[in-house]
Amino acid sequence: MSNREIKSDVILIGAGIMSATLGTLLKELVPDWKITVFEKLEKAGEESSNEWNNAGTGHAALCELNYTSEKPDGSINISKAIKVNEQFQESMQFWSYLVNSNLIRNPQDFIMPLPHMSMVQGEDNVKFLKKRFEAMTNNPLFKGMEFSDDPETLKKWIPLIMEDRPADEHIAATKIDSGTDVNFGALTRMLFDHLQTQNVDVEYKHNVESIKRNKDGSWAFKVHDLDGCKMEYHTAKFVFLGAGGGSLHLLQQSGIPEGKHIGGFPISGLFMVCKNQEVVEQHHAKVYGKAKVGAPPMSVPHLDTRYIDNKKSLLFGPFAGFSPKFLKTGSNMDLIFSVKPHNITTLLAAGVKEMALTKYLIQQLMLSKEQRMEELREFIPTAKSEEWDIVVAGQRVQVIKDTEAGGKGTLQFGTEVVSAADGSIAALLGASPGASTAVPVMLEVIKKCFPEHIKEWEPKIKEMIPSYGMSLREHPELIDEIHTSTAQALGLSQNLPLQTAD
Repeated sequence: MSNREIKSDVILIGAGIMSATLGTLLKELVPDWKITVFEKLEKAGEESSNEWNNAGTGHAALCELNYTSEKPDGSINISKAIKVNEQFQESMQFWSYLVNSNLIRNPQDFIMPLPHMSMVQGEDNVKFLKKRFEAMTNNPLFKGMEFSDDPETLKKWIPLIMEDRPADEHIAATKIDSGTDVNFGALTRMLFDHLQTQNVDVEYKHNVESIKRNKDGSWAFKVHDLDGCKMEYHTAKFVFLGAGGGSLHLLQQSGIPEGKHIGGFPISGLFMVCKNQEVVEQHHAKVYGKAKVGAPPMSVPHLDTRYIDNKKSLLFGPFAGFSPKFLKTGSNMDLIFSVKPHNITTLLAAGVKEMALTKYLIQQLMLSKEQRMEELREFIPTAKSEEWDIVVAGQRVQVIKDTEAGGKGTLQFGTEVVSAADGSIAALLGASPGASTAVPVMLEVIKKCFPEHIKEWEPKIKEMIPSYGMSLREHPELIDEIHTSTAQALGLSQNLPLQTAD
């Protein structure tokens, strides 16, 4: 066994969409930096980024009702929807740059045009959706959104959902045709294939066993080569922990103070997938409903057309499951090993505060297939049990931390970046909107961790992402330009024929 240290400028841990995005950005900004990637599994994009482990929605707040809340005065707050949409526009611009530069090809292999719809039932919910529609269509980011509570119009939009519904049911929907279905697994694999052509060392079946700080401020790693059955020793000036739920353990091991008082709670997802292709072909949209009272934001039910392995699919969910693992391929001891002296009071506080979530999870775990079918029938009244299978989706670790607003043990439902004060290490934690915001989130990592380079890198960043550093809501003249250019580059123009499987 050799103790020789292999030096890199940057080490990325985990071959998911976040590491793929950060590595690609850095290679464009500083081509001569040595970048090394370690992935425990045999190939890229096998955990949360995998196409079967997430909803595949290009999250732009076009249909997700949890991004728009009703204020006490009855008006609708769309500020979060605006932020999420602007973030997704940055991702779309970067992907367009990669396609236009021939760094990746065949965008239809990872992104497809697909209407995004919100659907609600009940008189009060219909009123809410109408107010939401009026608030959003006043903003140019949501241009093209339509609203209808007319059954005949809805039959044209969502025939499968409207079949056999009572004529007097209060139901309404919004539709916007600029939505997308994104195969983040395929995109992740494309980006890593590209990185390997740029002399990036992507080491599969390599598990990071330990991480520690060197006296000179660099980071040292002991890495297990699972194929070669040997231990390797690596050092880097900058480290990104993009290992999904596995990032929390490595962050704790790093010992940085910013990683203290942070815990995680794992939640797995289940989807129902339709086996009858005739049914699949009757639906063409991502339709998001409204979460039940008391349910967490990630439980919003949705019926999704998906394009996976060049085949049109239909999925419904999510339903919550539980496993103590932090990754699908993780250990049953992950949750226990994440409890440390510095975060135990934070975790206990969350347990007391989140009794409603605990109750919700228990109820979800006890659901039979037929009970899940009953929830599906709120979307598809004619759904038949024998035509649907249950698939286990990805494992998400919800961040628990102390915050000023929420107090001790606050459960965070978004994407969190934790970085050291000196910018030498950063970790990505959390979940939705996740992959859709990979580009703006990784740009934020770059800004935080390489402040001394930002000024010299900014022209290149703006070449890749023209709206970088700007608020689109304050520059409406840019919105149409960006929508047109990204749709053209990514093959999303509405007049293009949609490709479906035979």
